[in-house]
Amino acid sequence: MEEFINTSHERVLCFPRTLLDSLGSFQGFRADDGTFVEAILTSGKASFIERAKAEDDSSVKQLIPYVVLMWEDKFLYYIRGKKSGESRLRALGSVGIGGHISVSDHGLFEQDTREAFFAGLTREVAEEVKVQSGYTQRLAGLINDDSNPVGKVHLGVLILWELAEPEVSKRERAITSLEFLTIEELKKRRDKLETWSQIVIDNWSRIQR
Repeated sequence: MEEFINTSHERVLCFPRTLLDSLGSFQGFRADDGTFVEAILTSGKASFIERAKAEDDSSVKQLIPYVVLMWEDKFLYYIRGKKSGESRLRALGSVGIGGHISVSDHGLFEQDTREAFFAGLTREVAEEVKVQSGYTQRLAGLINDDSNPVGKVHLGVLILWELAEPEVSKRERAITSLEFLTIEELKKRRDKLETWSQIVIDNWSRIQR
């Protein structure tokens, strides 16, 4: 789990900001059926960089799976507690679960970058919550927010998990207030959400299509 990881030498999946610019930079949400993500992962330009360096280098973007768990018309919501690995997001509400794709997800480098990305996605969710329900998975789009220091060095890949049952419990101690909320309830808490979650809520009419 991220709170126990020594990030000083951790290597995470990144790609050059110039690649995003060449593909079509954007602010906020961009719908994607996988074409944009595929272009990044198969470009030959994605690589694993020391996280400590990547966090302060806006010339690269760290590729982050952002998994939104849903049951019927409700979103899984939680608050990042004091022990959250990303200090800049502590005490903020979120509807997304995810984190960095580590070089360890690449195994012995026998997997290609696409396989590493989806292996990391599954690992990140499993580290933070325990999902005891079947689900369907859909790649919905990308999230980019260059308006703040965290967003400038990350690009989110929005993944939707539609659960058959609301059977989710926390594993990560940094997670608090785990519950399912409707879009209307989340809009009332918008000002206390992290920016990526705000983007998801603000663009939900486009995302759910």
